[in-house]
Amino acid sequence: MTKKDETLLAEFEIRMRQLMYLCDGLKEENASLKNALVEKTQSVELLSSEVEMLKRKYDNLKFVKSISSEISEDTQQAKNRLSKLVRDVDKCIAMLKK
Repeated sequence: MTKKDETLLAEFEIRMRQLMYLCDGLKEENASLKNALVEKTQSVELLSSEVEMLKRKYDNLKFVKSISSEISEDTQQAKNRLSKLVRDVDKCIAMLKK
């Protein structure tokens, strides 16, 4: 083998090692990016489930509030009717006393 061939072979070996080193670095980076992606995916799934739970709670709250407002209106009407009945009874008692 000539001196030129030996130089080319040594240069080729150096570049091949550099390439292998870069390849190993990219493999490590790829692995860390995959781990980060898995973590982010899990985080997104967790947050999505939390959003769904909060939506259900909000819908339940709206439902309860609509029912409670109907109940308060019914309660107010019942109080008004009861007050009217008491006034009517008071009038009747006053008329009987005369």
